[in-house]
Amino acid sequence: MSLDHRNEEEIIEDSCCTHVGSQRKSHHSDKVKNNLVTRLNRIEGQIRGIKGLIEKDTYCDDVINQISATQSALNSVAKILLEGHMKSCVVERIQEGDFEVLDEVLVTIQKLMKK
Repeated sequence: MSLDHRNEEEIIEDSCCTHVGSQRKSHHSDKVKNNLVTRLNRIEGQIRGIKGLIEKDTYCDDVINQISATQSALNSVAKILLEGHMKSCVVERIQEGDFEVLDEVLVTIQKLMKK
């Protein structure tokens, strides 16, 4: 079950990252955290379900379809985090003159696209 686009935008705009020295942290509102945790709990359940399908010798194509759905759900979580990061953290760092953040984001996107 996914949120409609409007709800995702509301959640994304609520994200924020901070840097304290070399330590980086995210600070998300309770609404954002709850949304992400709910999604991850569902994904965790999907993973357990896939394990059960394998243990029951379920037809391979059916298992693969469940794996695909789980990957899509994880991509959705990553999308929410990436959009929030870009709209807040990256913009703020660029405004502060820290253009190294662009390289960081490009590496992150490359990692996501490998999958």
